[in-house]
Amino acid sequence: MEEVIKILIGVLVLALGFPLGEFLKRLTLDEQVIGRKYFIILTYIGLSVGLLGLLFNRDWIMFTFFFIAIVTSRSLKK
Repeated sequence: MEEVIKILIGVLVLALGFPLGEFLKRLTLDEQVIGRKYFIILTYIGLSVGLLGLLFNRDWIMFTFFFIAIVTSRSLKK
C-alpha cells in the first residue's frame, strides 16, 4: 500500500510539471530562441535517464528525470 501511495504522489508531481513548464515558457521567451537545441538535448536526457530509472526500479531517478523532461519539453511547443 505504501508503494502505491508513493507512485500516486509521484504521478501528481509529474502532472504539476505541465503547468509549471507552461509558466516558465512564458517567462523565458527570449531564451527559447537562443537555447532551443539545449532544451531538446535536456528533454532527451531526461527521457533516457528516466527510462533507466524505470528499468532499474529507482523511482526517485525516474520521477526526477521525467519531471525535467516534461518541464523542458513545454518550452519546445510553439
